[in-house]
Amino acid sequence: MSPEANRLHTPDRLGILPAGYAYEDAERYVAENHHNRHRSHFERDRARVLHSSALRRLAAKTQVVAPSTDDFVRNRLTHSLEVAQIGRELGKALGCDPDVVDAACLSHDLGHPPFGHNGETALAAMTREIGGFEGNAQTLRLLVRLEPKIITEDGHPAGLNLTRAALDATCKYPWRAEDAPQRPDGKPNLKFGVYQDDLPVFRWMREGAIEGRKCLEAQVMDLADDISYSVHDVEDAIASNTLQLGQLADPLARARVIEWTQRWYLPQATAEELDAALRRLEASPVWIPLMDGSRKDLARLKNMTSQLIGRFAMSAVEATRDVAGDGQLTRYSAELVVPHETELEIAVLKGIATAFVMTVRDAQPLYDNQNEILTILVNALMETDGRFLSPEFAGDWREIEDGPGAEAARLRLVVDQVACLTDISAVALHDKIRGTNWRTGDKPLW
Repeated sequence: MSPEANRLHTPDRLGILPAGYAYEDAERYVAENHHNRHRSHFERDRARVLHSSALRRLAAKTQVVAPSTDDFVRNRLTHSLEVAQIGRELGKALGCDPDVVDAACLSHDLGHPPFGHNGETALAAMTREIGGFEGNAQTLRLLVRLEPKIITEDGHPAGLNLTRAALDATCKYPWRAEDAPQRPDGKPNLKFGVYQDDLPVFRWMREGAIEGRKCLEAQVMDLADDISYSVHDVEDAIASNTLQLGQLADPLARARVIEWTQRWYLPQATAEELDAALRRLEASPVWIPLMDGSRKDLARLKNMTSQLIGRFAMSAVEATRDVAGDGQLTRYSAELVVPHETELEIAVLKGIATAFVMTVRDAQPLYDNQNEILTILVNALMETDGRFLSPEFAGDWREIEDGPGAEAARLRLVVDQVACLTDISAVALHDKIRGTNWRTGDKPLW
């Protein structure tokens, strides 16, 4: 039976349907029969993501710095948990189902490969001829294909088989690469949400959606990610004694923050706007120009983090309510409104972390080494007929029949495997391959 023929058309008889959502929102691509009817469809979605192996792997994937280099700073798993908490509360205040938003927030970084954005850039270059690589499109692929949970009656993987509402909420860029809208600064938009061979489930997911627009739950997830990223990276930098906010009184340091904010986050913003946003933050009573590392100061730092999160989230709730009114807001009934001043303040916090942490730690030799590791892995896995693939990917490899498109299918499979690796396991597999002649198994190839 094909997935299309196996769809669920009466979700109400298989679980609780939360208020504000239609039956179509709780449909799954593949029909399921649930014996436990005390959970809502969306509670089940959240549980599936929470128990997934892809989520566990985020504990060993780079957020800003490699997970093995610092015991305090966030990794991608702790970041995702914090995004989920912020998104859940923000969505609840608007009337979104908290579990839909929670599932989307937990999922938002699942597709990121080893070595953070550097790894994403390397894999994108290697897959240019087969549709590229993009972390958000890879997230969809994990959820609908790679993460083991549901198999169709004819043996095809259906991933976690989330409901339409939850799956759509994970989609930050609801378009193919060739359909990407132009960026505000006129540069090419490299962000997209689906690969060509995942289009059937993507089109099913987007039934009833407004073309090119994220659902409200996805907008909430996106803002929660921005808030968490901006505030927590600054907290990490201060707590690790990399930054004192009082350094921003130095005109050169201030100019560097504004420059990086414009370059990476808000290219359309003026220096005057960003400086005004920074001054608003500095005028806040919770802002801490100088810390001595005492428990008292660490508590003040945590309070600053909490207050900034509340400041940004509530400004969006209030602005959205001013436009959409007081009713329950879900899916495409409203758009999230983020005040321009809030956008500027979030962006300048990102600029602080970039100027004082990311660009300081950036090291081209390290990046070159990471690129070399991923290139060797992809080439070796392509040339060894599945020998170094994990069992599930090796099984997929054997099912690819020779003929037109076979080489592209194998490359996509290999990249799927590499993208699933953590920073640590990527290095370990690289060392294993480099230490073995992959054709004879008796001596190093290099």
